[in-house]
Amino acid sequence: MIESLSDLLIPFQFSFMHGAFYIALLIGPPTALLSCFLVLKGWSLMGDAVSHAVLPGVVVAYIIGIPLIIGAFVAGMICSLLTGYLDANSRVRQDTVMGVVFSGMFGLGLVLYTKIETNIHLDHILFGNMLGVETVDLWTSGIIGIFVSAALLITWKELLLNAFDPAQARAIGLPTKLLHYGLLTILSLTIVATLKAVGLILAIGLLIAPGAIAFLITRQFRHMLVMAVIVSTFSLVTGVYLSFWIGSGPGPTVILTLTTLFIVAFIFRMLRNKAREAQSI
Repeated sequence: MIESLSDLLIPFQFSFMHGAFYIALLIGPPTALLSCFLVLKGWSLMGDAVSHAVLPGVVVAYIIGIPLIIGAFVAGMICSLLTGYLDANSRVRQDTVMGVVFSGMFGLGLVLYTKIETNIHLDHILFGNMLGVETVDLWTSGIIGIFVSAALLITWKELLLNAFDPAQARAIGLPTKLLHYGLLTILSLTIVATLKAVGLILAIGLLIAPGAIAFLITRQFRHMLVMAVIVSTFSLVTGVYLSFWIGSGPGPTVILTLTTLFIVAFIFRMLRNKAREAQSI
């Protein structure tokens, strides 16, 4: 129970909470920036597909004794490239292709996991373990986060044009295929960065919700980028903090915070639209 203002600082006195707050600050900006492009490009299911598809890569990496993040990244790239190839060379719709690929790879990962003996808890892979963050996890997330954020901020205009009008992007000489597969690579890297924090299943929340919330309350894309970073970072830090007091997992609490903010933003957008309609009458 909180009995005084000094009690509010109790979560900051524990080292395991420090790690959770640090990684929250590290993964907030890159996931937020990427979510803006995924929302505008209609790639919400792509983020879901890649996040689920890295499971077999994690299991195989454990079996052969290499870092789990390498297996996760390779599996994510295989899923991304396979989805892109099937979409371009078949009559099946993209969402159908992604559904088949990610469910198949996720199923493969579960089968492989049941066949090996390991001390790794599947819950930590699926839902993350922010309270068990180690120094190497912070370095990994930090390096990937800086690279992803820099790449997106440097090429945001080109990526934006390619998302809205690929034909125009090709006409003016932009490398549309490089932008397409570059964004898929960034998506895979970002999921690797969030693997320790929120796991495979909850990563989709960080990759979609900040951009969706910012889209509801802003009109310009540059403002959308800024707002998404603010929303993502606030939700991560607030979710970690609240989880300490209510005794829940930090990852699920972060996603619940994002969901609440989305509902608030949606209501705000509806009320603003009604007010404009009333003024125009």
